[in-house]
Formats: sequence, structure tokens, C-alpha cells
Amino acid sequence: MVPTARPTRRCGRSLRRAERPPGARGASGRGSRERASRSPPRLSRPAQAAPDAGGVSAAARGRPETSTRLSTIGRVPTGTIYAVANQKGGVGKTTTAVNLAACLAEAGERSLLIDLDPQANATSGLGERANGSSSYDLLDGAPLAELARPTRFANLHLVPARAELAGAAVELGRRDDSERFLAHALERAGETYSFVFVDCPPSLGPLTVNAPAAADRVLVPVQAEYYALEGVSQIVRSIELVRSRLNPKLTLSGVLLTMVDGRTRLSTDVSAELRRHFGALVFDTAVPRSVRLAEAPSHGLPVIAYDRHSPGAEAYWKVAMELVGRR
Repeated sequence: MVPTARPTRRCGRSLRRAERPPGARGASGRGSRERASRSPPRLSRPAQAAPDAGGVSAAARGRPETSTRLSTIGRVPTGTIYAVANQKGGVGKTTTAVNLAACLAEAGERSLLIDLDPQANATSGLGERANGSSSYDLLDGAPLAELARPTRFANLHLVPARAELAGAAVELGRRDDSERFLAHALERAGETYSFVFVDCPPSLGPLTVNAPAAADRVLVPVQAEYYALEGVSQIVRSIELVRSRLNPKLTLSGVLLTMVDGRTRLSTDVSAELRRHFGALVFDTAVPRSVRLAEAPSHGLPVIAYDRHSPGAEAYWKVAMELVGRR
């Protein structure tokens, strides 16, 4: 269980805005009592997120089950790169990339999120903007160290995206190494970061191919709907193709069910079908539909910072624990 202690007061416009979610009432009456009872905690800042001797932050130590699993993070090699990919849009891909990076960062692990989607939703989801350099500059061979910027959250860095990434297909078509530019850029990422998450575009274009070509593992979020099942088959075939031609070390880390509504037969059936086909590759934890999870990006916050006690936040903590426990 996550701690219930009230977090240390923070500063910052977005964080103050998150303390009063839409619909909150004034300073008195029922609205204030509800707001006080569910005031959304924030990600730890450097003073609170400094790792202890075991490599786990004080914030993570407050969750017995979390600190136990994350303290065994050595199961996953340092510098592991995850491509979070699904060519079907609207499956929770960006939400997954942002929140897993945030969970591991709060646990004291240096994490990097690379936004490779021209929509730049992962960038805005952390309350950032690509003013200046962006992931597009990786095409020109700019060093990763010059592009990765600190965010407001301890241990979490970001390479933001800009809209001009949409023209990357043309640029990549002129290069001999068009499918491996990201692999070259991330060759030494493990010297700085324990975990790297690449948020891919919802397509099978050259940017998406570059991500698994550079990654160690692919994480596939899948919405609990039947159309999503077709997308899983396609991405699995793409992974096999990349493995055979570009990246022999690539593995499928797992399939993550998102937007699950446990009240519906559809979610139950889709979950059963996925587990029948992929077995243990499907994460035990499924991410539920959650209003707070949907609201968080509009405040530029991961859900664990927007409302740590929400079902979505607790689900992503559990997914993070599963992720680091997978070899």
C-alpha cells in the first residue's frame, strides 16, 4: 500500500494547480473536506528522492511491497532500454511510458523518457515543452547528453519531441543508417541511466522501427477491446522482423492491458484471449479506466504525482514492480 502521510509542500504552478482538480469547491463545506482527503501527492524532489544505501528512495521505502521489489532491481541490467510501442493509437502507450518512468524515478532510479512521437504527448504529460533541442536532433547526431534535460521530478530526464518529427521519414530516407540512428544515439545511455523508455508513434513508420532497433525490450500496451487484439499480432510480427534483421538482442518484455473496465464482459473476454495467446507475457496487473488517470496529463503530471491514491496510480506502481522483476 502507498503511504498516507501528507507530502511535503512543493512549489510550481502546475503542482499548485493539481492540488485543486476541476470541480473542487471553495474553502468550506463538503467540497473542502473532499479536497483535503484526496489532495494529490507529488513526485519526490531531490531532498526526498535521494536513494538510500539500498538504492531505493525514502518515498519508495514507505511502500513495503514496492521497496522490497525495487531493491532487487538488479534483475534488470543497468541501462535497459524499453520501446513502448503499439501501432494502434489510443491504447495508453504514452500514459504507460510516462508513468513507468516516473515510478522508477521516484524509487531512486535515474530514468530517461524519450518522446519519439510528433504529437509530443509524453513531453506535455510531464509539463514540459520542446523549446530548443528535441528528439529530432538525434537525426543529426547530436549527443544524447546535450538533448536530455532534467524535469521537475527528481531522477527523471526527458528528451522532448516537436511537431517537425513528422517529417523524419523523409530525412531518414536519405540516410544509409535510417533504421539505426536511435541505436547509435543510445549506445552509451546505460552509463547515465538505469532505465530508458522510448514513447513511439502510433504507426509502423521509420521512427517506430528505430525504437525497437535500439531497445533491449518492447513493452506493448493493449486496450481491452477486440480491435486492439489485431494490433498486438502486428506489433509482435514487427518485433520478430526487427530481431531477425536489426537487433538480435530484442525481446518482448510483456503485454500490458490498459483501460480495463472490470464491470464489462468485453474486458474480461479480451483479457482471457490475450492470456490464452501470450501466457506469462501478459502482465498480472491490468490498468483500469480511471478519471484521475485521464485528468493527470492536462496538469502536466504523472498520475502518481497527480493522485497517488487513485486506482491508476496504484496500478502503475504494481506494473513497475512487475517490470523490474522480469528477466
